Amino acid sequence: MKQLKKLITKALLAGTALCFVLFLLSCGKQDEQKKGGKGGGRAAPVEVVAIEHGPITLFRTFNGSLEPRAEFVAAPKVGGRVERLAVKLADTVQNGQIIAELDNDEYIQAVAQARADLAVANANMVEAKSALTIAAREFERVETLKKRGVASESQYDEAMANQSAKQAQLEVAKAQVTRAEAFLETANIRLSYTKVTANWSGSDNPRVVAERYVDEGHTVSANAALLLIVELNPITGIIFVTEKDYARLQPGQTAQLSTDAFPGETFEGRIARISPVFRRETRQARVELTIDNPKLRLKPGMFIRATVKLDSEMDATIVSEAALTSRNDHTGIFVVNEGKMTVSWRPVQVGIRQGDRVQVMGEGLTGRVVSLGHQLIDDGSTIIISESVSENKPEKAATP
Repeated sequence: MKQLKKLITKALLAGTALCFVLFLLSCGKQDEQKKGGKGGGRAAPVEVVAIEHGPITLFRTFNGSLEPRAEFVAAPKVGGRVERLAVKLADTVQNGQIIAELDNDEYIQAVAQARADLAVANANMVEAKSALTIAAREFERVETLKKRGVASESQYDEAMANQSAKQAQLEVAKAQVTRAEAFLETANIRLSYTKVTANWSGSDNPRVVAERYVDEGHTVSANAALLLIVELNPITGIIFVTEKDYARLQPGQTAQLSTDAFPGETFEGRIARISPVFRRETRQARVELTIDNPKLRLKPGMFIRATVKLDSEMDATIVSEAALTSRNDHTGIFVVNEGKMTVSWRPVQVGIRQGDRVQVMGEGLTGRVVSLGHQLIDDGSTIIISESVSENKPEKAATP
């Protein structure tokens, strides 16, 4: 009886173990069928695209804004009341043009006084010359008499001293004339300063009045700002780049710019200057673009989008972005084995991205790749290509 119970117990344990093994085998088979199996089993439906071989270009678009190429603040060198402003907002200004006039009555009077002072100084100099001539003749006469023994030594010394004094007085008179001439020149210069001109260095290209800070009749002090004058052709575009793109930029590179002010239009610019330092707050470097603006359509303060070509490859292996997938923390693609209708996993290194086109580098990258259905397959899985998908000819290079 005891032996019978032992046999029954062993039979139950063996049956339970057999059922568990069969259950595990069934689950593994189902998983294998779900992923198409390896070399067999149910085929997994996928979509595929062709691998391309050709050129690909990396473009990057940066947001920025426009600034004047140069700014000039017009200010008088003397104070006074503004009698006339010769230009208004948005007017074109030439280099050297008179843009404002100040009340000049006081300065005209100063010139007249300086001229009168000069006339007095000249008269004093003429008088000093005459006195010197008389003193010189007197000295010669006394000197002759002294030689004859008629004039005394004291008379001779007195005549010599008088001549020296008259000579000194003439020198003083000449200096006073020089000073009076300088005062007159200063008065004339200050009078000329009442006509405020737009004088800037560098390019002689016309500029435009961007701001007007005073009106006619206002009293201003010396060096007070009257107008802001800017150069708009060419105009400067400002963008900021990160370390990732910094090394790929060089002065002279071209850029295509667009702005919301002119939808559908593009403007060409070129990199003029690249800052040698990065800003601590943003870790970005300033880049300046020069943009031709002959019709002055682009204005300072406008937002821009600048697209710059950073890199290119003329003979690259290219797949669709959708073909990339990940297995065990590695990026790769599933290449179709056309004869067997299976797939092979190929790890790849990603290069240039252009739109939904991606440059990939690796071994065995030819034919077609899976673009949809990665979750159903693994290396060696059997596939069936969806009828709704065409043979996906290589796409043309996308524009930035």
